[in-house]
Amino acid sequence: MKPIHKSSKLAHVLYDIRGPIMDRAKQMEDEGQKIIKLNIGNLAVFGFDAPEEIQQDMIRNLPNSAGYSDSKGIFAARKAVMHYTQAQGIKGVGLEDIYLGNGASDLIAMATNALLDDGDELLLPAPDYPLWTAVTSLSGGTPVHYLCDESKGWIPDLEDIRAKITPRTKGIVVINPNNPTGVLYPDSVLQGIIKIAREHGLAILADEVYDKVLYDGARHTAIASLSSDVLTLTFNSLSKSYRACGYRAGWMIVSGDKSLASDYIEGLNMLANMKLCANVPGQWAIQTALGGYQSINDLVCEGGRLRRQRDLAYKLITAIPGVTCVKPHGTLYMFPRLDPEIYPIQDDRQFFVQLLEATRVMLVQGTGFNWPHPDHFRIVFLPHEPDLREAIGRIATFLESYRNRHAKKA
Repeated sequence: MKPIHKSSKLAHVLYDIRGPIMDRAKQMEDEGQKIIKLNIGNLAVFGFDAPEEIQQDMIRNLPNSAGYSDSKGIFAARKAVMHYTQAQGIKGVGLEDIYLGNGASDLIAMATNALLDDGDELLLPAPDYPLWTAVTSLSGGTPVHYLCDESKGWIPDLEDIRAKITPRTKGIVVINPNNPTGVLYPDSVLQGIIKIAREHGLAILADEVYDKVLYDGARHTAIASLSSDVLTLTFNSLSKSYRACGYRAGWMIVSGDKSLASDYIEGLNMLANMKLCANVPGQWAIQTALGGYQSINDLVCEGGRLRRQRDLAYKLITAIPGVTCVKPHGTLYMFPRLDPEIYPIQDDRQFFVQLLEATRVMLVQGTGFNWPHPDHFRIVFLPHEPDLREAIGRIATFLESYRNRHAKKA
């Protein structure tokens, strides 16, 4: 029999959030070991429940959910998203500019497939949420990573963005608040990105899934609200702010000057029609979520559970010798740095497999987020405080052992 190989398009696809380290963790769980998972922002498993009114709305509307909806989504949900964009200050968005999908991930793949020809380039942040790099490659495009500067609080380097634009560049991806760093971008940086996009005729693809998961009084600005001319696609969902990852309910908004993008929008409509529609029960949750009580605010305010756990994780992780971290003002993550002088790691994936086996704590290495050096990792601070203390305590013990071994070799 002739062997069947995977597509060559997968050669440059990486998604280590659910990759080899997770595979090893599953083996260990099958052996009866208990793993503390700090690798993925899956809120439900840590006791963060979706608001009850959202659950009830889905249940009540199940009898109306057996058939396909409009390919862009049900009217009530898109109307709620339209009102939400108006509250954000995004102008010129009508119902036909809103697409519902099976989470933001589904729509990100759709948008890149419609945008990119083979060899086209998309500018992505480094580090990034790896789905963006993966779908760019799967769309036949070439991911080109612009640097975010850790010394300046992980803010995108605008000059690096400019330097990496070529005739094949089609757009700039902005992840704000940023996953994995947890950083919220100031308006001046967003305006700088808009200026670059305007000068070069590029689309902006804005991943704003964590726009409500903010700490210390931080306020999020939708990048689409800062221009009415630059074509901007904004992605959001119920997954994080409403603790409803499994509902797979997301939306995409097309704003800016659409007159020059009619062919692209035709492609978006074609792909939306091909998938028929997003899952209908999840769509019924959107109107209630956006228009109801915003319980996320209780979690991120001073004294709220997410705020307390962020503060605790930051305190414990930065107390470890040779570990530094930019304190996140948003999201569920932080992206600590391991000083290469103290932790001379060659293969960070293998390093965190070893950490998993020694500590039963699962993390994702920095290169899994397309960071070019083996000196970072992402930590999720969702577990309850006792589990968080236990996990970071085990990490600290493992790193102490590593430092001692390296010191002896030196």
